[in-house]
Amino acid sequence: MYFIYNESTNPAFNLALEEYLLTRRTGEFLLLWRNARAVIIGRNQNALEEVDLDYARAHNISVNRRISGGGAVFHDLGNINYTVIKDQGKNDFGGYAEFTGPVIAFLKELGVEAQLSGRNDLTVDGMKISGNAQASKNGRIMHHGTLLYNVDVGDLAGVLRPNQAKISSKGIKSVRSRVTNLVDHLPEKMDTLEFLQRLRDFYLRSRPDVVEHRLTPEEMAAVNQLVAEKYGTWEWNFGRSPAYNLQKDQRFDFGLVDVRLSVAGGVIQQVKIYGDFFGMEEISELEQRLTGIPHRREAIAEALAGVDLGRYIHGISQEQFLSLF
Repeated sequence: MYFIYNESTNPAFNLALEEYLLTRRTGEFLLLWRNARAVIIGRNQNALEEVDLDYARAHNISVNRRISGGGAVFHDLGNINYTVIKDQGKNDFGGYAEFTGPVIAFLKELGVEAQLSGRNDLTVDGMKISGNAQASKNGRIMHHGTLLYNVDVGDLAGVLRPNQAKISSKGIKSVRSRVTNLVDHLPEKMDTLEFLQRLRDFYLRSRPDVVEHRLTPEEMAAVNQLVAEKYGTWEWNFGRSPAYNLQKDQRFDFGLVDVRLSVAGGVIQQVKIYGDFFGMEEISELEQRLTGIPHRREAIAEALAGVDLGRYIHGISQEQFLSLF
């Protein structure tokens, strides 16, 4: 087994590294890593249904899609991630006990009794401290999981909720659970880096065949190419969302504005704008201008460049209008 202590905290790079080791390398790998603040959504999820994007923008929290299924999770430097990648055995996919067993054993050494609960969570005193997910490709399997050690629960609660829009899609929804930080359950307190070092030492002594591996320049270049082509792109992180319908309305001083969208492949297919507002121009002209562009704030703002929105919806500012998308 090759052990990689991945010091990168770039979510796009770290997710790309997992795919690279799963699909382009042979052998067994164990990774320990952390991300800067990010929401990591499952492969089949709709980002808009899982994330308060206004909160994410305001707090510099990125949104990144992984290749495994399951629900959305919040990462920051108080969260530790572990990944096991290997050739897939007959009962490996869905066999969470095998992969989480070493983590449970490590926590037991520290005086914390954790259990595998439900399909893929680890809990302490009935509260979630770890979520796990898997991906399988070409006879290989990747299992990765979180360890909520000392996460900012304010950010976790603030960003892991959709905005007030009404969204209808076939994306996989997250199951919300009560969460707790591991640090609050340790008999012996330690900071995140010491906990990470102890977990690293545990893995290194638990397998006699473990060999530490540092990424080569060629491997780094291949991973960075995956970032540029996939994990760092809007098309993967947002455009990959299942088709959905969105409806959001707000009453302003000048009247009610009700926006309804149909989106597929991340692109706005149809727009309807209703309300009791006043305007001098036909609202259909504005609807047509927004049809066929990516459903992202920057693209909508670009499409509206030079447009006097007040001629369509008297009294509205661009920021107010963008808040409805």
